[in-house]
Amino acid sequence: MLTDLLHPPQAILALADGTVFRGQSIGATGQTVGEVVFNTSLTGYQEILTDPSYCKQIVTLTYPHIGSYGVAEEDVESSKVFAAGLVIKDLPIRASNFRAGKTLDAYLREQGTVAIAGLDTRRLTRVLRTKGAQNGAILALPAGETLTQVHIDAAVAAAKAAPSMAGLDLAKVVSRTENETWTQTEWKLGSGYGTQAAPKFHVVAYDFGAKNNILRMLAERGCKITVVPAQTPASAVFDLEPDGVFLSNGPGDPEPCDYAIKATAQLVESGIPVFGICLGHQILALASGAKTFKMKFGHHGANHPVKDLDSGRVGITSQNHGFAVDPETLPANLRATHVSLFDGTLQGIARTDKPAFSFQGHPEASPGPHDIAYLFDRFIGLMSKA
Repeated sequence: MLTDLLHPPQAILALADGTVFRGQSIGATGQTVGEVVFNTSLTGYQEILTDPSYCKQIVTLTYPHIGSYGVAEEDVESSKVFAAGLVIKDLPIRASNFRAGKTLDAYLREQGTVAIAGLDTRRLTRVLRTKGAQNGAILALPAGETLTQVHIDAAVAAAKAAPSMAGLDLAKVVSRTENETWTQTEWKLGSGYGTQAAPKFHVVAYDFGAKNNILRMLAERGCKITVVPAQTPASAVFDLEPDGVFLSNGPGDPEPCDYAIKATAQLVESGIPVFGICLGHQILALASGAKTFKMKFGHHGANHPVKDLDSGRVGITSQNHGFAVDPETLPANLRATHVSLFDGTLQGIARTDKPAFSFQGHPEASPGPHDIAYLFDRFIGLMSKA
């Protein structure tokens, strides 16, 4: 153990532009590639890693000390780690939390996730902010193996060869393959998760990469949820006779998701209440005639201020997206409801002719903040009226 501390396994992060960062391996050995993005959250590394929206992305956490409270089995947001890799500055030697069952590095190895620590994440973030998100590769060597120029050249080549996120349809990759009934409600200290036993509404939730806590917050508000695969046609949803339809978060480019865009357009036109989050927000926009675009480096973090244009209220929000809806393309029956105070990008929309609305961020915000949770209540209100 002392040898591991004094001489940890070597690792590198290579970007497609040829920039190379040296560090130490803290996860599984091997190589991984993906789009490198930075996340400004101070906590929540476990929820970030298991968020399907990070599929094919290597996540850099800007907060310097990651892993101090370990990993708790209850805090996962999906069935496994979906992030392609993890980049951090410092992994604390000890983890302390009464709920933790294991350390972060042990969890990464268990999940087969390649990760690197000990590099200058502030410098890396500046590169990504200046040049934009770009593909990268993490190469983590076994203990005792020495890093060579051959390793570096191979990692740079792998980063350059990785496919662009633009044009990638990943929703159907991360989605469930069968319908599932969801009844679990939100976590409470001392009792854990609950069960929705007396639902007032039936919601069909499209799984484009849904986070568990989004489903829990719907269940907490009186919903029985039928989670359906991303490619479920509208006709199958109508057969389930729901009171409302939820369009989940998810990874990748929304434009190739033609199956979801078509189904959403049919569901909205029927007059059934529809609520979309993240990728679901973008799909609702596309289904309504708007356009989307790829952002320079996206929004990833839990400290993003967003203004509600109806109330003037500003909320601090959790964000995770690399694409956005172009406000210049909104048709007459689609209005803006929220904007980012970081860069002015569109954060929320609502149909003026149908009971359908959406939000770009993650209002469930596990582990936080919860300033925009009122949108779930708005969805419940639409179903009550319907």
